[in-house]
Order: sequence, then structure tokens, then C-alpha cells
Amino acid sequence: MDLSNLKPAQGSVKSQGKRVGRGQGSGKGGTATRGHKGAKSRSGYSKKLGFEGGQMPLQRRVPKFGFTNINRVEYQGVNLDTLQQLVDDKKINDTVDFESLFANRLVGKNDLVKILGRGELKAKLKVSAHKFTASAKAAIEAAGGEAVTI
Repeated sequence: MDLSNLKPAQGSVKSQGKRVGRGQGSGKGGTATRGHKGAKSRSGYSKKLGFEGGQMPLQRRVPKFGFTNINRVEYQGVNLDTLQQLVDDKKINDTVDFESLFANRLVGKNDLVKILGRGELKAKLKVSAHKFTASAKAAIEAAGGEAVTI
């Protein structure tokens, strides 16, 4: 080590970037690199979401349509092939209830559960859910199981 290869410790010296708005002598005084006039030159400027420079924004040009039914009840669907997969993986054995579905991350804690009829069910299961499709109920009972509405 000698005077020709001295340098500060790693991370001890930071480049602070350009100091703007600190007088004409700095070369970055006056407008402080913001240019002249306009919204972007003002303090406190932040572009609003969807702002198009004063042009009528897209979300106001396009007409509204449809409605949201406030009485709609949303169900989380669980198919028969999903239940059969759980049986095959030995995650459930003879009863399927909300707790077992929640434990296997198929439903959220506040969800209503509807059993749907996709796939086939070979295992004899006692299934408890909020709703069943007709085909799902028929398939569960055909396999020797029981469909219980909560």
C-alpha cells in the first residue's frame, strides 16, 4: 500500500447527486431544472390518476353500463375432482366439512362453500357445505356418501 492507491473504505463515501435550487453560481439555480411555468414546475405537483393533460380522460369518455346486484350471494366453488384428489393424497378420509376445506386452503374463513359437479367421486364421503349442484349431490350419493346442507 502506498499513497497512489489510497481510497476510502467501501460504502463510506456517497455521491449526493446534484444540489438544485442553490443559487445561480451552481448552474442549477433559478428554475432548479424544472423548466418554465406549467403544473410540473410548481411545488406540491402530483399527476392525478388517469390525467391526460386536460383532455377528457378515457374513464369519462366511455359510457357507464350494467349494475351491481346488492343482494348477490357469492359462493366459493369446490369440485368433486378436487375432493377426490384430497382423498387420494390422504388429506381427508371420510368427512368433508368447512374446517377441513379451510385447512387445505380451498376456501377462505368467511367464504360460503358450494360443491360443484366436475370430475368423478369414487370415495364414500359425508360432505357438509352451504350449497350443492344437482349433479354434485347425485354423484356424492351414487358413491355411497351423504350430502349435508349447512
